[in-house]
Amino acid sequence: MEILHQFHELGTRKLYTTPHIMSDLYPNNEADILTKLSELQKKIANTGLEIEILAAAEYYLDETLLKKTESASHELLTFGNNYLLFETSFMNQPFHLNEFIFKARSRGYHPVLAHPERYAYIQNDHELVDDLIQRGVLLQLNIISLAGYYSKPVRKLAERLIEKGQVHFVGSDCHNMHQFAAIKEAMNNKYYHRAMDLPLKNFNL
Repeated sequence: MEILHQFHELGTRKLYTTPHIMSDLYPNNEADILTKLSELQKKIANTGLEIEILAAAEYYLDETLLKKTESASHELLTFGNNYLLFETSFMNQPFHLNEFIFKARSRGYHPVLAHPERYAYIQNDHELVDDLIQRGVLLQLNIISLAGYYSKPVRKLAERLIEKGQVHFVGSDCHNMHQFAAIKEAMNNKYYHRAMDLPLKNFNL
């Protein structure tokens, strides 16, 4: 609730939360996330805070996600126009990355890669970004990357993606008040303002 009040003070009136779904580390599921969303929405209503909150998920690309994507009976948690947020290993490109993209798009999902600037395998292969975009992948940048929150190489890649216009969404990655402070710091960065000038899909959600 403290984070929501802080976002409200910044002028935010609508938020999508994207809790992790990772079979080993974060064994959440779609039903539990929606249950907690309902509880939070009731609490917001009781406090009178004028902010709308919805939920999707940030899926980790593993065998479990592949099986879910292949199952016609399993509905994944998406946001906006069937946007499906996913992340991968930070160090190595998954060997089934392209297979997942193809299967997700075949089911009508629009895959969105979370924080591309944080992946070592993308930092070492700049052409991979072009390939992912050509395959229909959208990219979501973490705002706090611009504050150097993760590392200087991450910040540099974030700036490069903005310069090339290869950012389709921005996300907060705000799990706590320490990260919220980094968001406010990033908002003073010139690259943040350049990102806001891009035709971000956030504005149409």
